[in-house]
Amino acid sequence: MHWIDASIFVIYILLMLGVGYYFLKKNKDPDDYFVGGRKMKSLHVGLSVVATDVGGGFSIGLGGLGFIMGIAGSWMLFTGLIGAWLTAVVLIPKVSMLSRKYKFYTFPQIFEHYYGRNVALLAGIISAIGYMGFTSSQILAGAKLASATFVDLDMTSALYLMGIIAVIYTVMGGLKAVIFTDTIQWIILMGGLVFIGIPLGYYKIGGMEAIRDTVATGHLDIFNLRWQTFLNWVVTIIPIWFVGMTLYQRIYSTPDQKTAQRAWYTAGLFEYPVMAFMGVLLGLFSRVAADHGMFTELGFASAEGMDAEKGLPLLLRTILPVGLMGLMMSAYFSAIMSTADSCLMASSGNIVTDIIGRFKKLTDQKYILRLSQVVTLVIGAFALWLASSMENVLNLMLYSYAFMVSGLFIPVLGAYYGKRHNPVAAYTAMFFGGGTTLVLTVTELSLPLELDPNIFGITVSALFFVLATRLLPQKNRFVTD
Repeated sequence: MHWIDASIFVIYILLMLGVGYYFLKKNKDPDDYFVGGRKMKSLHVGLSVVATDVGGGFSIGLGGLGFIMGIAGSWMLFTGLIGAWLTAVVLIPKVSMLSRKYKFYTFPQIFEHYYGRNVALLAGIISAIGYMGFTSSQILAGAKLASATFVDLDMTSALYLMGIIAVIYTVMGGLKAVIFTDTIQWIILMGGLVFIGIPLGYYKIGGMEAIRDTVATGHLDIFNLRWQTFLNWVVTIIPIWFVGMTLYQRIYSTPDQKTAQRAWYTAGLFEYPVMAFMGVLLGLFSRVAADHGMFTELGFASAEGMDAEKGLPLLLRTILPVGLMGLMMSAYFSAIMSTADSCLMASSGNIVTDIIGRFKKLTDQKYILRLSQVVTLVIGAFALWLASSMENVLNLMLYSYAFMVSGLFIPVLGAYYGKRHNPVAAYTAMFFGGGTTLVLTVTELSLPLELDPNIFGITVSALFFVLATRLLPQKNRFVTD
């Protein structure tokens, strides 16, 4: 790597660590550490939400979709727009009210409020494991992406570089550091794509004429999408907006309902159309570049048989001159770390509040703050170790994330909108709904109409929740206003 690129990247790293150190001095209690003092502004929270949701997945997923199917791949993030705006209307008013009244820190505390402590403990364990695995996956995916893009950066170095930096500034600064670094990282990513990646890529591949002459007609058709594909995206992405610990922490971080809603409306617009079309366009450009033989020297004579998700990093590696490579490297690391740090905070919050707090009464605010930092450090170190040495275990932990989404979605809807809140109904919905998705995913069974396992998991969860609620009526013992 040229010294100019290396210098730009080092400045970026120091900036991230500087933000973490700044908030290390500012954090006084768990409110500061886990929910940003409940005073965060809507723009910062909105950018943090979209950075967390799109960041890591964008770098790999959207580029791959643009490579395979063209601009129709942008519909994937249309579901993000739906999810963000839907939760702004139906979820945030209830969650924001509960947050102000009870000073919640985590998503499972919602379950404790409606279903009791035992249900909350199970939800906390599932969420903590899922987000720990997701932290590992983001670090691992980012390292693979970076090592494929930057010839002088080997896989191991990329892994430890990304992981250590993300863990350090998250441990030091908590959610405030995460939200403010997400804002900076988002600006870097947007700037890198808008002013560098897209215009330079468009020019290098030969413009619109080259695109039309190279790719199949369907790649330029926005409606070239099977209904099953869109339905699978809807069912796998929208429920995350209702059960994601990272999103609840950001709702809790705002001072009032209106601020949170503005943040979610902002996040939705950045998801679609902004990031949706940027991502698939770059993937489309990489498809044209591959078919034109621009990657021949890198071992890929054409797009045939090529891993679609390698297209975007290979494109940037091919077209970027000295200086701009350093900026795009920073943008890549930004995309991955903006998701990894949020997942790390989510898992830490679950363990401290929902698991340790379940068995040990925590009252000393300074002690809780230090405990939270230690737990965050331990989880970060464990996630980094998993990413570097135990990919099979990592897969199991990612399965738990799928278990979390399909198992918790129906109970959380029942909590907000049901008339009776039966703990047995929540338990059965979590186990059977999440278990169905887990079994179908692990066994890789051929499903009807090529539908996603989450569709069947959520359906089973709803069935058991309704049956248990009706067959085992129980007077509600918890406050629901």
